[in-house]
Amino acid sequence: MEEPWDLEFLARVVDSVVSFLSEFVDDWLASDMRVAVFKILFSWLILSLVAIHFAWKVYGNTVNDMYYRQGTGGQNGGTPDTAPHLSGWDSSAGDVLKTHHE
Repeated sequence: MEEPWDLEFLARVVDSVVSFLSEFVDDWLASDMRVAVFKILFSWLILSLVAIHFAWKVYGNTVNDMYYRQGTGGQNGGTPDTAPHLSGWDSSAGDVLKTHHE
């Protein structure tokens, strides 16, 4: 059977969160250099996330189609094992392939 939540612990957690938020708001309203740097970095983070979101909305299907190409080939389709102009694993010197003996 589960024990009920300890109200004293819950009250201390809520008090800590409220204390942190009140200090954060006081610092946010202050004209301090570290607050200005934080505001700039926070704004840059939000702007970057919004830009990534909109870029994914515009180009997401294209990127997804490039990853999951249709056709014959590899695991995701369309990826050949070797390029047509390359010889792959063939050796140009005609070396004997090594085999594993048990």
